[in-house]
Amino acid sequence: MGRKIDSRNARTDHHMTLEPVLSRHDFESLQALDTCTASNAIETLNVRLRNEGFISGSVRCQFPHFRPMLGYAVTGRIRTSSAPMTGRCYYDRIDWWNYVASIPAPRVMVLQDCDHKPGIGALVGEIHAAIGLALDCVGYVTNGAVRDLPAVEAQGFHLFAGSVAVSHAYAHIVEMAEPVELGGLKILPGDLIHGDRHGVHTIPLSIASEIPAAAGRLLGREQELIDFCRSPHFSLDGLSDLLRKTSGTRSDHRQMLKES
Repeated sequence: MGRKIDSRNARTDHHMTLEPVLSRHDFESLQALDTCTASNAIETLNVRLRNEGFISGSVRCQFPHFRPMLGYAVTGRIRTSSAPMTGRCYYDRIDWWNYVASIPAPRVMVLQDCDHKPGIGALVGEIHAAIGLALDCVGYVTNGAVRDLPAVEAQGFHLFAGSVAVSHAYAHIVEMAEPVELGGLKILPGDLIHGDRHGVHTIPLSIASEIPAAAGRLLGREQELIDFCRSPHFSLDGLSDLLRKTSGTRSDHRQMLKES
């Protein structure tokens, strides 16, 4: 225990600890952004392809009125359709909770349901949320199922899931501290996870501190465009000029609008 590793490494294990990368100021500035704004800002910084970095629509936000979730990923894999070899209760894996505590806070539990048909049962419900909150977890992301929605919502714990289930079935953890993949997104232990009603994406740690300023610039340009569209002076010629100015390109937007 105690050996530091880079949270961007491709592989780690639960006997290692990760150090937080962001300052409190940078973290809180990111947390204030919705996922769409943060995603737009990331696009301007050219660190990944635009069709990467987010979970597809197969994983949905269960509590869309919650403020955005931001935390470091605690990763693992689960199964629910067959009983665990040890016969343990679904939440008594103290090795899992020890691993959770080794990741920087705040934490997001990210568990890939590896069953052929994910979501037969739900690992996380009221009890897991309560333990998670006690360990500075702010939410849970899975391609599988969740349950106890009213009780979990009352605790203020985020849930992002592929489905909702009545039963735990045989839900149990089969692997931990390994890269996982949900909805086309590969997530590593310690990755910065950002989620809200629009979905879930990762924040690249290498440019995380630059995102709030980039978002501010984008929001300013977007508001200028919105204000112009609402003004009595709106025209296609004016829109063409404004689009050319805000996009930083020489393309003829007016011609594009006429052709559309």
